[in-house]
Amino acid sequence: MSEPPIPAAGTTETSTGADRADRLRAILLMVAALVMFSGLDTTAKYLVTHTPISVAQLSWLRFLGQFVLLLTLVPALGLLTTRELFTTRRLGWQLVRSVLMAATTVLNFLALQYLRLDQTITIVFLAPLVVALLAGPLLGEWVGWRRMLAILVGFGGILIAVRPGFAEVHPAVIYSFVGMLAYALFMILTRRIAAYDPPLVTLFYSMFVGTIFGAPIALSDWVWPPDWVTWLMLLSLGVLGGTGHYLFILAYRLAPASTIAPFLYLQLLSMVGFGWFVFGDVPDGWTLAGAAVVTASGIYLVHREHVLHRQRST
Repeated sequence: MSEPPIPAAGTTETSTGADRADRLRAILLMVAALVMFSGLDTTAKYLVTHTPISVAQLSWLRFLGQFVLLLTLVPALGLLTTRELFTTRRLGWQLVRSVLMAATTVLNFLALQYLRLDQTITIVFLAPLVVALLAGPLLGEWVGWRRMLAILVGFGGILIAVRPGFAEVHPAVIYSFVGMLAYALFMILTRRIAAYDPPLVTLFYSMFVGTIFGAPIALSDWVWPPDWVTWLMLLSLGVLGGTGHYLFILAYRLAPASTIAPFLYLQLLSMVGFGWFVFGDVPDGWTLAGAAVVTASGIYLVHREHVLHRQRST
């Protein structure tokens, strides 16, 4: 999945001395990252619907491209050495998290064969609400009644968008919902790992594990790209994903999550734009209404966490 890396609800990254210029740069970096992620999903949807490339092959090439990019650029930029990239204090957690990310990616690509971009991203944005719901039993971070109400409203938004029982629902929504649940668990584990390993190490392991364990499946059903345009699109998956994640990390270094997180929902607009421009998909009013409800619920969770964080700091 383009997995917009939404920070887990119930957590707040802090920033000291971030001035207005830094915050503006962070927002611009975040918007650029979201365009990259939307471009990745758009490219993936085109490839799985217009070429003979399988979902397994597509997922593996995405992991491989980003793995090679990280392995070469991170040491070259002096961010971490190659040895440091492989060094983790929680190998088991990294492996489980990586499997969850691989499952999320494959399920998202499967869904993209049948669903519109705006439909898949709306379901994905339910993940922070699920994280907030699970943060209590799994992380000990219980939510109050206001945030619980926001979570319930967010689930209502999904019901508006999907309209089970009132409209023909494609079975592929199951891929999106299961992928969203895997993504929610992925974010919770990311929260736990953050206390032990740097973000680039965690990102690297996701790509490394996906590349190693995805290779046998992808190579067993290998189909050579039919033309150079398809090759370029396949190569772009790693570039879009790697660049997007790097810009995302830079954004969070310049400004706190409370400043950036609300802008994550701009990806919904970019996905609608790409879907309309590339595939001619125009979301209906119900989908837009449901997406608006989910977005409002997510932004309220971010706002409420920011308020609680300020209260704890005083």
